[in-house]
Amino acid sequence: MKQHGNRLRRLAIQRFWSDNQGQDLIEYALAAGLVAVAAVAAMPVLTTTIDHVFSRIATIVQSAVS
Repeated sequence: MKQHGNRLRRLAIQRFWSDNQGQDLIEYALAAGLVAVAAVAAMPVLTTTIDHVFSRIATIVQSAVS
């Protein structure tokens, strides 16, 4: 009977290591994390650029109104 239990345990361990159903989910999570890190890294550059564009627009509008 003990030998049967060991065999079942071995089969369960083999199934556990060969199961790859969650692999896609992990890959998508890693890709999303990479995109998030890249977005956060790009924010200071984008903020400066957007600020510059809005400043130029404000200058143009003020000169048109005056």
